[in-house]
Amino acid sequence: MAKAEKKNPEKRRWYQLLGDGYKIAKKSYPALPWILLGVFVLVTGGFITVGIITGNWILWTISGVILGPMLTMVTLTRFIESASYKQMEGIPGAASAVIGRIRRGWSFSEEPVRFNARTQDMVFRLIGRPGVVLVTEGPIHRVGKLVDEERKQAKRIAPNVPVHSIHVGTDEGQVKLGKLMKELKKLPKTLTNAEVGVVAKRYDSIKTNQLPIPKGIDPFRARPDRKAARGR
Repeated sequence: MAKAEKKNPEKRRWYQLLGDGYKIAKKSYPALPWILLGVFVLVTGGFITVGIITGNWILWTISGVILGPMLTMVTLTRFIESASYKQMEGIPGAASAVIGRIRRGWSFSEEPVRFNARTQDMVFRLIGRPGVVLVTEGPIHRVGKLVDEERKQAKRIAPNVPVHSIHVGTDEGQVKLGKLMKELKKLPKTLTNAEVGVVAKRYDSIKTNQLPIPKGIDPFRARPDRKAARGR
């Protein structure tokens, strides 16, 4: 008897994904419904009011009806993204969820290059125009040894390239997960795109620190639902 064919899971529509994202955001921000309502009323009502004052209420009303829902949707996506990162805080390997969003101009591995199996402290390495950037997870005083080891290796491989470190976490001196991308953008750019490629090739040719992600740590499952955030 032939095995019954497995049915592919039904593809969720954009509004279903958006609804899932809304539920995620509402858990972290209980006042979200009122915030969204306020944005919609403020934008739409503001345009209508201006239209009445200027005597050109048709054009302004149409603009308000279009922009009101649009800006409300933008506000919702911001809250979904913020809530997703907030709920991932403290999950080992969560920094790779942010690193994985980086597109052009960076070379990186989503797996840690330094890892302490006992404490689950880890270091991720990125190579970009600021130089070599080490993103850490774990208390600063405890992860320092891993950072020093990676700094020494960076100086051997690319001695003239700046090495920066960003500590992810919620303690004093650390950067919250949701602000990691912003911190990366703030770093001074000292290398050209061609030099970034050369440094990345040096690391690839040496093949150092090829550490598998330890069992039980799966940062890929910790990713925020970007489809829900985009409303797709």
